[in-house]
Amino acid sequence: MPIAYLTRRERFSAAHRLYKQELTDEENFRLFGQCSHPNWHGHNYELFVTIKGEVNHELGYVVNLKVVSQIIKERIISKLDHKNVNIDVDFMQGVLATTENLAIAIWKELEKPLSDVGAQLHCIKIKETENNFVEYYGD
Repeated sequence: MPIAYLTRRERFSAAHRLYKQELTDEENFRLFGQCSHPNWHGHNYELFVTIKGEVNHELGYVVNLKVVSQIIKERIISKLDHKNVNIDVDFMQGVLATTENLAIAIWKELEKPLSDVGAQLHCIKIKETENNFVEYYGD
């Protein structure tokens, strides 16, 4: 059976701060620069979720993308959009709020629900700024 890769794009806006609690503001600034500002900062993120699987010969697709979109919105976007990643997001509690860690956490949140509908997660890509993005392909 042919294998296809499908990508769903979603968007969310969120605030975060890169810092380690055990360090002073000055030490955090040396490590993380402006991203450690005590009053937070935010981004308009783009999230790309790529799945792969065999094309169902009867339906002509791997999985219904409406179902994929619903899973992403319920499990990820509703928790992140217009929220503070450090404070409000359950799956980021106790995790340094880097884009890399966010991509890993999103993978963990989506892997099983997508698998349950017949989609194998291939890649999580998060575009943080026009110039910076992270791709994560699982462990």
